[in-house]
Amino acid sequence: MSEFRHVYRTELSPVSFLTRSAYVFPDKTAVVHGARRYTYRQLEERVNRLASALRAAGLGRHDRVAFLCPNIPPMLEAHYGVPAAGGVLVAINTRLSSDEIGYLLDHSGAKFLFVDAELEPLVKPLPLSGLRVVRVDDTGAAGDPYEDFLAGGSPAPVESWLTDEDEMLAINYTSGTTGRPKGVMYSHRGAWVNALGEVLESQMGFDTSYLWTLPMFHCNGWCFTWGVTAVGGTHICLRRVEPGRVWEMIDKEGVTHYNGAPTVHIGVVNDPKAHKLTRPVTVCVAGAPPSPTLLGRLKELGFRPVHVYGLTETYGPHTVCAWHQEWDALPLDEQSRLAARQGQGYAIFDLVRVVDGDMRDVPRDAETLGEVIMRGNNAAMGYFRQPEATAEAFRGGWFHSGDIAVWHPDGYIELRDRKKDIIISGGENISTIEVEQCVARHPAVLECAVVAVPDDKWGERPKAFVTLKPGQQATEPEIIEFCRRHIAHFKCPAAIEFGDLPKTSTGKVQKFVLREKEWKGREKRIN
Repeated sequence: MSEFRHVYRTELSPVSFLTRSAYVFPDKTAVVHGARRYTYRQLEERVNRLASALRAAGLGRHDRVAFLCPNIPPMLEAHYGVPAAGGVLVAINTRLSSDEIGYLLDHSGAKFLFVDAELEPLVKPLPLSGLRVVRVDDTGAAGDPYEDFLAGGSPAPVESWLTDEDEMLAINYTSGTTGRPKGVMYSHRGAWVNALGEVLESQMGFDTSYLWTLPMFHCNGWCFTWGVTAVGGTHICLRRVEPGRVWEMIDKEGVTHYNGAPTVHIGVVNDPKAHKLTRPVTVCVAGAPPSPTLLGRLKELGFRPVHVYGLTETYGPHTVCAWHQEWDALPLDEQSRLAARQGQGYAIFDLVRVVDGDMRDVPRDAETLGEVIMRGNNAAMGYFRQPEATAEAFRGGWFHSGDIAVWHPDGYIELRDRKKDIIISGGENISTIEVEQCVARHPAVLECAVVAVPDDKWGERPKAFVTLKPGQQATEPEIIEFCRRHIAHFKCPAAIEFGDLPKTSTGKVQKFVLREKEWKGREKRIN
């Protein structure tokens, strides 16, 4: 019976996408990095060399291999070479401190570390005696330690050690804003499923030219590291995300897709090089709820925004605000308002729920607040070496996101806040997202973040931190009065502070930094 089972079942792994594309499209350009070009045949050969070199250097089954690199070819190759060798990839956030990187290396038990030359100073202070460290100069030429490492491997594929698709493929660490980061475990099966989910919802195909604005270390690039390859698309690498550079790549390299948090798209649509597109470019927006203003501006320029939502624990995006054709007849501002909702689960994922404290569905009235919970083939396997945290986050057979949302009558969900971001002012709940979206509509505002600040009378009040567009001016009273014309007065910011916003490496605003500043010296963060 077991022999017959092999006829109708192959263990799923995203590594197979490269094997297939290199077979079917050997001479097609797979990777673009400046003047360098790799065909699919060359990419597969480089990946095979990485896998065999790792084994020759002593990699054991399920040993962890850490990569600290920007969006360059070696980082992409790691997504195939490490799992092909039988290892587990640990892609590290490039904006972490030395101490944070040291914790991740120690917690994951990494045996290898590949580090970009520009980032090498971050690891110099760390005790690395138990690690095999390989510097990546990003030259693509002999003499580059990474290239020399590849040269020691074989271009032939290694024999697969994978026996079960549920084996661990990667560990992705959360941002750790409320404590030490947690290592989210991804499986071969989950990555395979999620990659095809991204292909479907972003409508990628053979002609896809995908620009790497989203960090590959973030949820393995939302699994686009594998999805682009699945369709035989072209990966366009980018060491740094600069809005002007994005426009250059759109015009020069024929970019068809790129992804990012709202702050990335805000920079693109407001760049001096911004112009009306001659052909559509699909852009997935996630990482924070986008404002209707941003979505409207993207559409005006000819972009096709796809609003998705998820977490590290769901391999990146899990829901999509799937477009309804009848919405095309609505005014642009109404279209943008509908598109700003988080929607529902991908076509090949499970639907999400919004529940109360007893895990009962809240009414679909667009008003009652509850927590978003998820489950399905793209839910993570738990947290590495943290069984208690796993049991808490995945209690009741669902992953508890910690995100607060309402459930609309049409079945779509819409985020209102993180649990900790709800502002309770005079007994009234205020959604920071609603206030942020209102402030963002002001013509002089580039982006903003709203947090609760203590208030002697009301307990808490909203405060908006605002970054203005270059060359634009606005005063605190002007923005507050603008908000009073559009939302209930009790929801309006009590104060405005102008300046740059603190952000994570993936473009998420670090509200906890703003909150800590405002509540400093107080025992509690509620009032």
